[in-house]
Amino acid sequence: MTVDDSGAGTGTHPAPRAADDATGDHADDPLALRLEQLILGAERRYTAFQAARTAGVSMELASRFWRAMGFPDIGQAKALTEADVLALRRLAGLVEAGLLSEAMAVQVARSTGQTTARLAEWQIDSFLEGLTEPPEPGMTRTEVTYPLVELLLPELEEFLVYVWRRQLAAATSRVVQAGDDEEMVDRRLAVGFADLVGFTRLTRRMEEEELGELVEAFETTAADLVVAHGGRLIKTLGDEVLFAADDAGTAAEISLRLIETMANDETMPALRVGIAFGTVTTRMGDVFGTTVNLASRLTSIAPKDAVLVDGALAEELTRTGDAPASESEAAAEAERAEKEGTEPVAYRFGLQPMWQRPVRGLGMIEPWLLSRRD
Repeated sequence: MTVDDSGAGTGTHPAPRAADDATGDHADDPLALRLEQLILGAERRYTAFQAARTAGVSMELASRFWRAMGFPDIGQAKALTEADVLALRRLAGLVEAGLLSEAMAVQVARSTGQTTARLAEWQIDSFLEGLTEPPEPGMTRTEVTYPLVELLLPELEEFLVYVWRRQLAAATSRVVQAGDDEEMVDRRLAVGFADLVGFTRLTRRMEEEELGELVEAFETTAADLVVAHGGRLIKTLGDEVLFAADDAGTAAEISLRLIETMANDETMPALRVGIAFGTVTTRMGDVFGTTVNLASRLTSIAPKDAVLVDGALAEELTRTGDAPASESEAAAEAERAEKEGTEPVAYRFGLQPMWQRPVRGLGMIEPWLLSRRD
């Protein structure tokens, strides 16, 4: 929301070209306008300045909110609705009431905008596009789109709110269970990357549609495995996924299941995984810090269909009894248990030290090869 006449977009996620649409081709497209009114629930009434003034918000703050949500500048176009005014009023009201700082309110706008932008793009590209194929020869997609959106909109809206509440409850529970206030931001987590081997070569050989199907299958399978076994999917990057877990054992189990599952799928390339354990800074659903960088480096040097972990994660697996300190120690324990007629220790994982090597920006590291024990 800015009075800048240039209309240059500054958000990281494209909006529906508000400035151009209000004065160009979009204004001449009756279906496009009807769809916009249907989805937004209101007609265009305000310029950016009028919306800010009606909401009782400064233009500077209104522009910050608008850009944070990922929308381009709209200049002097009448492109905003009552819903935009209400959203401005609500965010500004949270700041005025002292519930959020101005910087935090902008972060709320940015995190919500980035997340929902990706969701909206996916729904249009992969969901609505497929459903709006004209069912009969001679029919246009536009003749199918409006009634379909009209039916889907309330259902998708309710489902979105439901999922958001479930995710908020889960995230709140994790924060409440943290040991102290510092752990709310800087926490000890296991962080892992799973990367498809040779993906760049695949992009040269495969058709776009086939490549898109492979990426979607990989992301879906990986996401399902991560959450089913107690981890959290942080983000997907096409040929790579980033996940986190509260403990080393959970991360180790997830990584091995990812390798095993992909190895059993002939349509999938080989996979490699790297995991590190340590202090991680969390911001807006993402993770940052040396631990994350180390996990990424371990992934880049991991052999195909293998998992490399750092020394901290290996030590944590040993401390919790998930892995032996060494295979010779495990063999001695098994021999002793057999002599005494007792059950041997049932270790879940095995660890094999690898050669120390220098890693750019992190110095010398000693990776460990993770495996599953019978």
